[in-house]
Amino acid sequence: MDALGRNHSLETALADLVDNSLDAGATEILIRFVQWGTRLVGLYVVDNGRGIAPESIDDAMTVGGQRQYTGNDLGHFGLGLKAASFSQAASLTVLSRAAGRKPVGRRWQLDLVRHSFDCDIVPDSFVAAELNRDWQLPNGSSGTVVRWDSVSGFPSSDDPEQVDEFLSRTVSHLQGHLGLTFHRILSDRGVRIVIDVEDADLGPGVRHPVTPIDPFAYPDTLAGWPKQLRAPIDGAKVVLDCHIWPRRSNAPEYRLPGGAETRQGLYFYRRGRLLHAGGWEGIHAPDTRLQLARVRIDIDGDTAGLFVMNPEKSRVSAGPRFAPAVAAAHADDGTTITDYLQAAEAAWAAANRRRTARRSAALPPGKGFHPKVAREIRDELPLLHEDPVNIQWKRFTTDAFLEFDRDTRTLWLNRAYRQALLGGRRGGGNDLPVLKALLFLLAGNVFEGAHFGARDKDNIELWQEVLTVAAKAERSTFEARQ
Repeated sequence: MDALGRNHSLETALADLVDNSLDAGATEILIRFVQWGTRLVGLYVVDNGRGIAPESIDDAMTVGGQRQYTGNDLGHFGLGLKAASFSQAASLTVLSRAAGRKPVGRRWQLDLVRHSFDCDIVPDSFVAAELNRDWQLPNGSSGTVVRWDSVSGFPSSDDPEQVDEFLSRTVSHLQGHLGLTFHRILSDRGVRIVIDVEDADLGPGVRHPVTPIDPFAYPDTLAGWPKQLRAPIDGAKVVLDCHIWPRRSNAPEYRLPGGAETRQGLYFYRRGRLLHAGGWEGIHAPDTRLQLARVRIDIDGDTAGLFVMNPEKSRVSAGPRFAPAVAAAHADDGTTITDYLQAAEAAWAAANRRRTARRSAALPPGKGFHPKVAREIRDELPLLHEDPVNIQWKRFTTDAFLEFDRDTRTLWLNRAYRQALLGGRRGGGNDLPVLKALLFLLAGNVFEGAHFGARDKDNIELWQEVLTVAAKAERSTFEARQ
């Protein structure tokens, strides 16, 4: 039990729960973080699938329980729900209702499971109350609610800025991971996944949709590509769908979570779900010049026995015969894997010749930046290997808008103007990404080097005067509207 799900991250654990919802025929899936005061206290995954019948709930909660999988099911090992949940939470509650059947609920508590396999039966009144909440999902006659309590990865701090920063980063990472993992299913089946945060006193907040991120959705193609190479292995034919992006791109489909360079190589799919994104499995070593190369491989049907999928469904390992077979693979026109890799390198070289020069190296972004803004800066600018620049809020004793602290490399903003700039919205540690990005581009070089010259001081004085007047005007306008 201690080892169960040990290799899961929050993203892969939630993807495993989404698999269960999809296998139950769900078209709408909600992932909800629950906040009580300033502290995160729980998480829900809710769907509008077929639900679990009363006679099946105990089998569903059995650790290592087996069931018959259909040809389209994403489940595989019979451990997904339990392994994913216990990797993140000390308490797992499953509440479900099949159409026309009595709602049922069970709860596992990890500390008790270590000593016995007794599973709690949840009272009918609590099951009904949870299932009947307004989850804003269609088809309320059936569905399942999975609830996690005592989540280990949640911040232990009561600092609202730390909690807001955690939520901002986590929601962003989840959108990226789920959008990539399920991009085919989201596009082809019309499934909708949303993420929100519920305040226990105020109710749920804005919903963040998960949009599909297709790593093969490049805007235009290179002449002659993509091509399909066929590799016979043990009587089966593995089809390598070889693609080359025409150039680097700022599109999320190219950038991908983790960065484009780490995502070069092989993409394994099973029943439309992406299991493995990047890496060459012995075909070739990772190479900067190959980051435009991506190969799609479906491991359904006859090819399934040639590969090993880990229990977290986050990685596929190919057997020892895979790389030699790929080396012998060829397309109908005779193209080999070597030809493909050389074409990808040539495309990279040609794209770099056309790339315009950018500004000189800059300090990296640190605290206070939205994750997507920080990643954009890292991808677009050459960065110095030094301490980062932070942009954060604090209360000033004056009405100045800016304060530069070169010792800590922090650009402080006056908290007195924060609500006005937010328009009354709730802010977090990564709020106002446009303003902070502009300030970084404008003033980030003030923190570079040991010398602080007269020109820097003149610039700071100018920025201070103009931006303080602008901030005061913004606050006056905001107060007039209140």
